[in-house]
Amino acid sequence: MKTTHVIRQLVEKALYIRQLTPDIENSINCELTRMGYISDADYEALELLMSEMDAGRIQLVPNT
Repeated sequence: MKTTHVIRQLVEKALYIRQLTPDIENSINCELTRMGYISDADYEALELLMSEMDAGRIQLVPNT
């Protein structure tokens, strides 16, 4: 099974720009659907993203 790092790259992008944009969120959801599972590393990345959002350091950007 080939491991990809797409989810972690998307989370990294959201952390870098300090925003979870609809494009990033949709890309994460599509990748999770495509893979059909979540690796431990991807889970940890998403957990970090959610904790940063809970702490107010990442802004959720609404659809326009």
